[in-house]
Amino acid sequence: RVVSVPTRPETGFQPTPELLEAHAGTDARLLLLASPANPTGSVLQAPALRALLAWCAERGVVPVVDEIYRGLFHGTQIPPTALALSDEVFVVNSFSKYYGMTGWRVGWVVAPEWAIEPLDRLAQNLYLSAPTLGQQAALVAFAPATLEILEQRRAEFTRRRDFLLPALESLGFRIPVVPEGAFYLYADCSAFTDDSEAFVQQLLEEAGVAITPGTDFGRAQADTFVRFAFTRPVAVLERAVEYLSRSLAGTGA
Repeated sequence: RVVSVPTRPETGFQPTPELLEAHAGTDARLLLLASPANPTGSVLQAPALRALLAWCAERGVVPVVDEIYRGLFHGTQIPPTALALSDEVFVVNSFSKYYGMTGWRVGWVVAPEWAIEPLDRLAQNLYLSAPTLGQQAALVAFAPATLEILEQRRAEFTRRRDFLLPALESLGFRIPVVPEGAFYLYADCSAFTDDSEAFVQQLLEEAGVAITPGTDFGRAQADTFVRFAFTRPVAVLERAVEYLSRSLAGTGA
């Protein structure tokens, strides 16, 4: 049975041991975390991550940490990896985000030694291995020239975040958690609506701007949150903000 743990801005949209106690109880067997997270861009810093891993260890819960966005961080300090804090953790990652290889379906998992053989058997029965072409492309991603380009791309994401966040706030959205990673802004749209699905459809039709309703990511406060992805150049984001401004002006908000 899957149990969703409702998170709030006060905890950076991340779970805490207290939240897990309240919602997972004594029946938990596996805990799935994401840092940086989609849709919020929030990061579990070392003290918070260490506390969650300790909670798992005390209760015999297996921690699985999705670090697919770890390379896409804002600032100078890369988010901590769970591998530095525990040997009994599963960490999953991919070439899709930082390396820009979405669609190539190349990724990896780092697991405790006892899990390697079962994972190997599972992989053999599901997909055997990643395609050869994708593996060759992934090797090129480690080249110094490629990494230099990727770091320039990461800095560009930060510039886009720093433009879009205040621009959205000036329109009436509220960004309760400033993203520390990934390329998303999770915005409170309660000034305009209590139906995020209808709201994003309206903006798509009236402004030609595509965003994602909070209901795509869970249930907690989902009707009053939307996700913006700053995956386009600043010039495109500027036009999007202009189109949003025109559309929202017609709502009377």
